[in-house]
Amino acid sequence: MSWHSEEIIRELSKLAWTLRIDVVDMIHAVGSGHPGGSLSAAELVTALIFHHLNIDPKKPQMPERDRFLLSKGHAAPLLYAALARRGFFPMEELKTLRQLDSHLQGHPDRLKTPGVEMTSGVLGHGVAIGVGLALASRLDGAGWRVYVLIGDGESQAGVIWEGALMASKYKLGNLTVILDFNGVQLDGPVEEIMPIEPVTDKWRSFGWYVTEIDGHNMKEVLRELDDLENVCNKPKIIVAHTVKGKGVSYMEGQSVWHGRAPNDEEYKLAVKELSERKSLWKD
Repeated sequence: MSWHSEEIIRELSKLAWTLRIDVVDMIHAVGSGHPGGSLSAAELVTALIFHHLNIDPKKPQMPERDRFLLSKGHAAPLLYAALARRGFFPMEELKTLRQLDSHLQGHPDRLKTPGVEMTSGVLGHGVAIGVGLALASRLDGAGWRVYVLIGDGESQAGVIWEGALMASKYKLGNLTVILDFNGVQLDGPVEEIMPIEPVTDKWRSFGWYVTEIDGHNMKEVLRELDDLENVCNKPKIIVAHTVKGKGVSYMEGQSVWHGRAPNDEEYKLAVKELSERKSLWKD
């Protein structure tokens, strides 16, 4: 059982709310983007980028780095905000989101953006690509690990399960998938469009080690990421229960906010609510 100080938990939790404000700022400024799934995954991405991964913004291509794949590529604003605040590129560049000639495109491009390991946008490929990278690490005798963040709507894609089968076949203990299970996709509730439950039983039946957490509880997120390092004989998945549009009252659980930018009034309310939530994590 891993242990993290209250100071670490507090600082990372506060940072997750900062990233949420960054996301809303970016999407409002350009007038397009995907807030819902970015806001739901803030604690998950914060824990990885700022605490768990072996990465170095001064050496973004160092061979021994861990690899993080954002399979649900529409959550790019969250990834960009995290990478900027981690030091991979200047914060000022966040203002160029989705602009022509910007390296911060609407979906991540590994050839354009420092810190991005996989070009994504077409959903479903992250697990299979993660399998290839995890196999490469093993074949090279290297110690770096692979982490893949997927969505629940994305989990309706068959290619997800093809990758899951292969990971199990090769017992890839250096591969961890995190499911951002917020229950809502572009057109409505996942349960109505194409149910994926019982999702934990499905992953177990594919030979994976499965655990469930509250994806907004930083203590649980950190604990599971650390504890799963001791599972070496099979691939792992963390089913993280989250809320679509977390922290903005009118966005929470609403499919319309999967890919819509807030107007000026909505933006002001969003920043107000997110700032209030951030202030609860006092120094």
